[in-house]
Amino acid sequence: MKEAIEKSKVLIEALPYIQQFKNKIVVIKYGGSTLEDDSPEISVLRDVVFMAAVGMKPIIVHGGGKHISRRLEKENIKTEFIQGLRVTGENAIPIVEDVIVNEVNSWLVNKINSLGHSAAQLSGKTGRMIRVKKLTGKNEKGENVDWGFVGKIQRINPRPIFDVMLEGRIPVVAPLGVDLEGNVYNVNADTVASEIASSLTAEKLVYLTDVQGIFRDIKDENSLISTIKVDEISKLKNDGIISGGMIPKIDACLEALKNHVHKTHIISGKTPHSLLLEIFTDKGVGTEII
Repeated sequence: MKEAIEKSKVLIEALPYIQQFKNKIVVIKYGGSTLEDDSPEISVLRDVVFMAAVGMKPIIVHGGGKHISRRLEKENIKTEFIQGLRVTGENAIPIVEDVIVNEVNSWLVNKINSLGHSAAQLSGKTGRMIRVKKLTGKNEKGENVDWGFVGKIQRINPRPIFDVMLEGRIPVVAPLGVDLEGNVYNVNADTVASEIASSLTAEKLVYLTDVQGIFRDIKDENSLISTIKVDEISKLKNDGIISGGMIPKIDACLEALKNHVHKTHIISGKTPHSLLLEIFTDKGVGTEII
């Protein structure tokens, strides 16, 4: 009986959040580093299905870096990263597309379907949803960098996502884009998630990573920062608290907030039911940027 009462307290705590977020859009970036850890015990997808069942409108944007690297290695194609972005040559882009759509995206959609909720496969190619141009830039020496078929987002056409949500299905978006000529490009999934959240004025943008959030001292698990305000970001970067691979995620959060996304979150995809704990409890388990 005591255990049953404790469970009822959890449900009551969740009730106001369920009411508040009903019919609200939540964009979830499901990182490649956490994809392979999705198990019945630590099931991000089960959390997503729960969110849909209580009336929220989740959208998944996924990565797939580890899967791509393994396939490229099998094909004897060298993997190279410049400024954190995968160089994607003409011989690599068909492989990237195949892995990200036919392996990762298909697995996610089939898994959600098996959990009792309908999902739909989407990519930036669907209805030319993600329009891009070739990414250009310079390195630290001021030299031009060629990433190959890596795209910079020009605009998002959210219509295919709306159509899927109107059917009551969960959109699962692969981070590919197309240019004016219809050429396919690899696109950074963090950026895709931010741009989609912005285009839909989402209630929340959530980044699932392999760390719990932002720590003042990475060696001290008690130093997790629960809430960060936009005007605190610069100092945290200067102090080295926000660094490395966390910088592009934070920048994507800032861009989304600038475009009227209400709240952004960085949480661990390896913590059991971290999505539910972050969204439906008073304390949360990660870092929110507001």
